[in-house]
Amino acid sequence: MPSLASSTALLALAASSFALTPSSPRSDLDGSVWASLSNTPSARSVGPQQRNRPFKRQSGWNPPSDLSGPLEEVWDHYEKGKFDNKNWGFDQIMANNGSLNICVRWDSTAKVTAAQRTKIASAYQAQYQKWFKWLYSYDGFPYSHVDVNVVAYAAKDASLVEGPTDGIEVYTTYKDPDGAPACAVECERSAHLDGDFGGCEGRHFDHSLWLTDGLEGGFGYDWGQQVGREYMMNNLDSETIHILPHEMGHTFGLDDFYDWQPTGQKKFIMLAGSSVEITDFDGWMYRNWWYELAKTRGYN
Repeated sequence: MPSLASSTALLALAASSFALTPSSPRSDLDGSVWASLSNTPSARSVGPQQRNRPFKRQSGWNPPSDLSGPLEEVWDHYEKGKFDNKNWGFDQIMANNGSLNICVRWDSTAKVTAAQRTKIASAYQAQYQKWFKWLYSYDGFPYSHVDVNVVAYAAKDASLVEGPTDGIEVYTTYKDPDGAPACAVECERSAHLDGDFGGCEGRHFDHSLWLTDGLEGGFGYDWGQQVGREYMMNNLDSETIHILPHEMGHTFGLDDFYDWQPTGQKKFIMLAGSSVEITDFDGWMYRNWWYELAKTRGYN
């Protein structure tokens, strides 16, 4: 196994590994959190939906009056130092000129075909667009579309990644501290926040989609998202793969709500197990992050 390039990279991999161990009695990793949504109907198309689409070009902080109070509660509840992290999803989009490169960690003994990889990439992009539509034309966000590109796979053995692999890297020698397949550290943005990928032989990646055999819940942070391999594959044709957009929210800094709820808000995607859709409240929480972060970073 190649040596890890830096202590930063080692910590990032350790954080990813820690995702397998819940740190509180209830967490995203607890499958029972999501059980109430298991029979919720979902449209069988990954195309864009018209509901909850923020059509109008808007600037400044101007949420609907019925949401402004609970949104303020959410923002006040964040821990101090939230902007010390320079690798939130917003930062990655800006550093990558309006796109995201993704490495899929295929943590499985099952094989994945070229056709399945195409569907994974399409479904993953579709779930992210449900968040990104809240940024388009909002408060100086400079891109009208954010492309999400799967550029690499990490697997236990190259034979698991079947069919043509043109256009993607396939990593088999990198492992996290628990032995799960990992992507090349020299190509990982979190290990190279200065943007210097001179040691990367392929394309750099901004974060990862970690698909793990037998996982019933999920986990997410700036390093990407982790969901069950079976769950993802069984829902590739679903309109909403609801655990995944919840974890995507964490990649962009949004919190969980296991220990409290904002006033009057009982059903939204970031309240795990309460909604299969990104709601207006979720969208405005997401906008709030961009609004505040963009001012701090000078993005707009």
